[in-house]
Amino acid sequence: MAQYYRYRLPPWARKCIFTIEKCVLPIMIFQLIRTLIFPSTIDVFLSGLLVGLFVAFYLEWF
Repeated sequence: MAQYYRYRLPPWARKCIFTIEKCVLPIMIFQLIRTLIFPSTIDVFLSGLLVGLFVAFYLEWF
């Protein structure tokens, strides 16, 4: 099976990935601050999900 390569995707899919990649950091920072102030189970889960997504984009797994 071939490795996933983001530049082989159709232009609309590439644009969606790039947009999500640019938006994850500000949303992650906001969510981490919100989790520190008002911690709840959903906030912790969502923060972990956003941190995982950010790491995946940083290491170019997506």
